[in-house]
Amino acid sequence: MRALIVAANISARMGGEAILPWHYVRELSALGVEVHALTHARVREEISDGPLADAAAFHYVEDAALERFLHQLGEITPGALRETVFNTAISAVTLARMGRKARALERETSFDVIHQPTPVSPQLPSFLTGMRAPVVIGPLNGGMDYPPAFEKDYARGSSAAVAVARSVSSLANNLISGKRQASRLLAANERTLAALPEGVDRSRAAILVENGVDLDLWSPPDAPRPATPVFVFVGRLVWWKALDLLIDAFAALNAPARLVIIGDGPERAALEAQAKTKTHPDRPIEFLGFRPQTEIRDALAAATALILPSMRECGGAVVLEAFACQTPAIATDWGGPQDYVTPETGILIPPNGRADFISTLKDAMAALAGDPARVRSMGVAARARVEALYSWRAKAAAMLDIYKEIASQKASSQE
Repeated sequence: MRALIVAANISARMGGEAILPWHYVRELSALGVEVHALTHARVREEISDGPLADAAAFHYVEDAALERFLHQLGEITPGALRETVFNTAISAVTLARMGRKARALERETSFDVIHQPTPVSPQLPSFLTGMRAPVVIGPLNGGMDYPPAFEKDYARGSSAAVAVARSVSSLANNLISGKRQASRLLAANERTLAALPEGVDRSRAAILVENGVDLDLWSPPDAPRPATPVFVFVGRLVWWKALDLLIDAFAALNAPARLVIIGDGPERAALEAQAKTKTHPDRPIEFLGFRPQTEIRDALAAATALILPSMRECGGAVVLEAFACQTPAIATDWGGPQDYVTPETGILIPPNGRADFISTLKDAMAALAGDPARVRSMGVAARARVEALYSWRAKAAAMLDIYKEIASQKASSQE
């Protein structure tokens, strides 16, 4: 089986979406697939110096003037518009160029299947058109809006831009037919299936969660948790993560505890200022900035719970990483965490309004802080859930089955 994986970024350093194709390259190669990978030259150094160097034959598209120009415009644009407009435009330009490169590669090498795992947005068009080999796209994850009770405060004017972008996307998918031509479209959930572009044959779509866990990394040794409860947030410090609500909820606790915030981003200064006004000697709030994955793993393993109060979280891979460390999660009952968190593995907080959310989040932290036995039980169930459903090895094996199925269908149709 020879497969071409096409993704704008294949990177463990970047995190986010970029880690998804990184894992597919590694795990599929370990399963005996002859992997070719097409990506942007910005990750060439990382690939050449890292563990994937011998896992695949890598091909690159170089940076282009239009991409640089759009990036410069985005840098002077408010954050909400930068995320929804300029970053999307840069991605589209890159993927268009990669589509041309993929067709050129296919003229040189015969592939059994071509896989585009990112971008995970169901609305962005795919430029993998006119390919001879069958194409798999996804798993996709999107179709997200803010909870109605929080849209005014957290959308920051992006809702109109998102609505326009979705309208433009519908037109783009009619003009650029990659998703309509794909042999298989994979979606993380029913919400994303509903957000697929018009004209896509739903009989070619199936559900497969996009995130996974590398159990070689996220398996810390068993160790006793600290006597003082510790709650940990991991992620970018951006407004839609709603860390302001977490800080208010934590400050309202009536028992000793620690809140550890791992990550960096444009909201850090404002959040640190807020935390300074809320900090109590018995309830310190620590900002650790970016940390290596091994340090994040150890922090999660020592935590009472991961806290993810995000108001717009399509995925939430950090929930699965916490689960692998036998740590339950407290997360917003909205978007990606709904796919992962069960009553046996954590607590979901309904986003019904600011005061209610803060109060319910505070109560959830207090409940786990006062019940170490429940924390242990949830942690064991969480680890079992990850092992059964979300290990990258299991996901790669499932993807290989999909490759074989559509390659066989293609071969049968040509007989």
